[in-house]
Amino acid sequence: MPTAGQSGNQSGKTPPRGKRADAQRNEQALLAAAAAVFVTSGVDAPIRRIAAEAGVGMGTIYRHFPTRSDLVVAVYRHQVDACAEAGPTLLAEADSPFAALRAWVDLFVDFLVTKHGLAKAMQSDGSGFDALHAYFLERLVPVCARLLDAAAEAGEIEPGTPPQELMRGVGNLCIGRDSDPDYDPRRLVALLLRGLRTG
Repeated sequence: MPTAGQSGNQSGKTPPRGKRADAQRNEQALLAAAAAVFVTSGVDAPIRRIAAEAGVGMGTIYRHFPTRSDLVVAVYRHQVDACAEAGPTLLAEADSPFAALRAWVDLFVDFLVTKHGLAKAMQSDGSGFDALHAYFLERLVPVCARLLDAAAEAGEIEPGTPPQELMRGVGNLCIGRDSDPDYDPRRLVALLLRGLRTG
């Protein structure tokens, strides 16, 4: 049995650690729910709908994110991080580097759709938007470069495609989604990727 001293030590450390982990999981679930709602309804979607999707009260959302802008920025960063972290995993698990690149670009398209309306939501804070764009480039360009390099080294694509050029091309193909919900950019993105193939 633990001594009184040990019990005190455990009660002093374990609960905060567990509480922090729970709070982090709750926040991640909230951000995932907000991202899902933003995809279907844009960043102006009612907060109560996001709360219902996340299974939390509206007070919980406002406690984490006092303003809609705070929530939009957090979702944006969350999506950037998820996209960045997926790259190495896909490269390790996919059947080939090109398959990993194709799967990652699919996630990138999801991200571009998710951030629909971000500029409008952030227009009152130009410096904040600039900081987000810098974060986007810092996190995602190296991942895209690594995937392109791996596919080129495997002889699956022609070498020399700059990662920012590919990302810009995919982004441009996603623009039409803003004005036409029936437009699916994935078909044209798939054509773009096929154009990279060797042979």
